[in-house]
Amino acid sequence: MQDIEPFYGWEKYYTASEDERSPFHEREYNMQQYENNIYGYYIHPLWDEIGSETLYCKILFANYDRQFVVIELFGEWNDTLHNDIMYLKRQVIDPLVHEDIKYFILISENILNFHGSDDSYYEEWFEDVEDGWIAAIHSPEFIEREWKKYHLDYYINFGGTLDIANWRTLKPAGLFELVNNLIIRRIG
Repeated sequence: MQDIEPFYGWEKYYTASEDERSPFHEREYNMQQYENNIYGYYIHPLWDEIGSETLYCKILFANYDRQFVVIELFGEWNDTLHNDIMYLKRQVIDPLVHEDIKYFILISENILNFHGSDDSYYEEWFEDVEDGWIAAIHSPEFIEREWKKYHLDYYINFGGTLDIANWRTLKPAGLFELVNNLIIRRIG
């Protein structure tokens, strides 16, 4: 697990710890010591902790003028035991919504497992971005099945054309345009 790193190919465009509007502004990373773990397995120190025992993230890019953010997720998303959506919503999403972000791209290929519960935080998030959207790209199939089981497809767009495996080859604005066009086609 310590070998799974957040994507760093866009650091020349954006770094969350240097962004005054980011919830991770001035966060410092100890590259000499692995401190965080999921179920006893140490994880790479560049993943940002959000208060959850099992879910971590990394804001890869934010554009406040165009109102979008790209967040990579890592770990087990466990709403049943740990209410991880609450941590994600309160620690990361709410501060970004406060900064007028209304388009959320979640890179979900490193979500190892999902355990659902109720959908109140998802519904709240969906209402927060009333004229925007939430999209999860390149999600494992078994995660998408669980999301559907808990009706998260009411709030989060995923699957089908959003299985964008080559997202790393795009620039942030290009990824946003691609996802936005796909969602417009879905709802249009």
